[in-house]
Amino acid sequence: MLGGQLRRMREAAGFTRADAGWAIRASESKVSRMELGRVGFKERDVSDLLELYGMGDEDERVRLMELARAANNPGWWSRYGDVLPSWFANYVGLELAATMIRTYEVMFVPGLLQTEAYARGVIQLGQKFLPIDDVEQRVALRVQRQQIINRPNPVKLWVVIDESVLHRPVGGEAVMRAQIEHLLECSQRPNVTLQVMPFDQIGYPGAGGSFSVMRFADSDLPDVVYIEHASSALYLDKIEEVDEYVAIMEGLTIAADPVSATEGVLKDALARM
Repeated sequence: MLGGQLRRMREAAGFTRADAGWAIRASESKVSRMELGRVGFKERDVSDLLELYGMGDEDERVRLMELARAANNPGWWSRYGDVLPSWFANYVGLELAATMIRTYEVMFVPGLLQTEAYARGVIQLGQKFLPIDDVEQRVALRVQRQQIINRPNPVKLWVVIDESVLHRPVGGEAVMRAQIEHLLECSQRPNVTLQVMPFDQIGYPGAGGSFSVMRFADSDLPDVVYIEHASSALYLDKIEEVDEYVAIMEGLTIAADPVSATEGVLKDALARM
């Protein structure tokens, strides 16, 4: 990722983010967002940074400038711009780049494991008057996101869901039955780990609502914690914040039923329907 390469070059050259920001007439926070891949790359900014960092290899300079141009090409999700909030578009881009995603969900099946019918039911909750075209676009976006667990080099997905998720009849009994059967199928994939937090387990101290932790192939890029709200989201990447959520996730995986019990839990949920 271009941002990670720029960060390594800056550190090797002995410059701070503030120094880099001054060189491109921007703030330290903008340089941080560039290095994390959270903003687009202006070719002039990248060129100025390469000059500042003493890039003398012309072939490497050309390659990095090509990366800057490619990074500004809109992602596939841009065609859903009418129904995709800007604060969530950032997440879709990070999700696509992640090599591992760990998620804790207390209300619904996570989007990456939802069937179309279940996704439609979730989207329509509290939005009964949403135009059908908007609903279908949002469903299509959610299904398209699932490519990351089906692609040749799939993301590793580790999910802990509260047992109540299996008993909340989103979309009706038939939709819920199909959704649980889909979870059974997904849980058999080598890149998907699914655990259920049982009713009789308190959980883990410090665990609140749903959240995700994303990890990336570039070791220079920190993990990112994503916490979604009704009309916004938090992206945490400070080491102390990320470490706290990683510890919570580790605790949740220990408190939940073991992975070996997942198939039985899902089949019991089906039998009770």
